[in-house]
Amino acid sequence: MKILVSVDIEGIAGVTHAEQVRSGNPEYERARKWMTAEADAAIRGAFDGGATEVFVNDSHGGFRNLLLDHLDERVQSITGKPRYLGMMSGLEQKCDAVFLVGYHSGAGTRGVLAHTINSFAFRRVAVNGIELNEAGLYGALAGEMGVPVALMTGDDVFIAETQQQFPGALAVQTKQAHGQASCVSLSPVHACSLIRKAAAEAMSLISSLQPYRLPGNTFSCDLATQTSGQADLFCQLPMLKRLDATSLSFDANSMEHIIRMLNSLSAMSFMLR
Repeated sequence: MKILVSVDIEGIAGVTHAEQVRSGNPEYERARKWMTAEADAAIRGAFDGGATEVFVNDSHGGFRNLLLDHLDERVQSITGKPRYLGMMSGLEQKCDAVFLVGYHSGAGTRGVLAHTINSFAFRRVAVNGIELNEAGLYGALAGEMGVPVALMTGDDVFIAETQQQFPGALAVQTKQAHGQASCVSLSPVHACSLIRKAAAEAMSLISSLQPYRLPGNTFSCDLATQTSGQADLFCQLPMLKRLDATSLSFDANSMEHIIRMLNSLSAMSFMLR
């Protein structure tokens, strides 16, 4: 059985401030070690539960955060960008389930470091009228490829926001959010222990889980940008429709199309920084 472990950093135990998620400072170097440890716990738990292959997808920022020499030697690592499937790269390996480790709640919520894809660019993302955070967007991409989410870890706001989309998936709460930049966190060691145990248990549930699929055969994605200038820039692409100063939309025939468009817009947004 093949497992894809997709690892972000904002939901990792102990991570609570923007400095911890941006490279180039000591706070980040410490946080990436915690991120690596939680990834390794999920990897080892998957093998404990009977996985035959495990792929780990470094899914934060530039996708070059994990300390690969601190991971279980059996894992295969996916790093660097750009890549078409973004945080779900590895699904093309015909994986049987996805584990979401260190994920966070969506833009506009009170979760720790909450945002959706790019905190500089997007204030809201909805597909067919359903507002989705990163886990929802990428979980729907996995579902489109027939792959269920079996495990998710992060703060309490993320879990409450996301759990209804992945019924039956196990959840590990690593911290309790007290706002955008404050929380009560488990120790990194305790979080890793819980994640390894849950990952092993999740392996036994995979056959009973259903992939998350949005209704319909075609999709409409509605975006709210942080500024009108970003909407000006994004709508240079002729397939985007301007709705008002900061709202726009585009149509797609697949979740992969939506993910690739959102990641392209996210990359464009750095032109204005």
